[in-house]
Amino acid sequence: MYRSFNRKFEREIVVIQPGEYYVTDSAAEGIATVLGSCVAVCLIDARAHIRGMNHFMLPGDFRNEEIYQSRSGRYGMFAMESLINEMMKRGAKRENLTAKIFGGGHVLNFRRSDGNIPDANILFAKTYLAFEEIKLAASDVGGNTGRKIIFLDDSNGRVLVKKLAPDSVVEFLDEENRYKATMLKKKKEEMSGGMTLFDK
Repeated sequence: MYRSFNRKFEREIVVIQPGEYYVTDSAAEGIATVLGSCVAVCLIDARAHIRGMNHFMLPGDFRNEEIYQSRSGRYGMFAMESLINEMMKRGAKRENLTAKIFGGGHVLNFRRSDGNIPDANILFAKTYLAFEEIKLAASDVGGNTGRKIIFLDDSNGRVLVKKLAPDSVVEFLDEENRYKATMLKKKKEEMSGGMTLFDK
């Protein structure tokens, strides 16, 4: 996570990385990230003027009936509950939240055995919001491009979206690739019961 002042928007922009989230109640701040196959959920309590965004990836396929039980679903649950809990600490109310979803592009390369992770990310986000009765106000997901998003402060929780050519986000996709490798390694360790396997 880092901050930079954006002259165009005349405010400080907080840029979050894969696996991070950020919450603000300041109109002088925007929240931004760059997405490849990961998903970002933007939440706003317009009454309390509190906004938050996360950036996460599931380490494998996901089926909506397994949202609270599956190994992959647990990573999404942690990302969502961390964001919501921090917003509630600031004064937001769960029943006042509305959401927007972005990302889940087919940008990174995955092994066939990993499943369709971009689609699983999208499905998880939509399923979680439906189960928790959080209104989904808008989404821009899927496709074959990365996205840069900036979450600004206004009554509608405006999010600016810019589609990105693959060669323009090489550095950030490297970061997302490292995050993907970490997530898949954690899943493999869980499935092996914490054992480390070796040949000789």
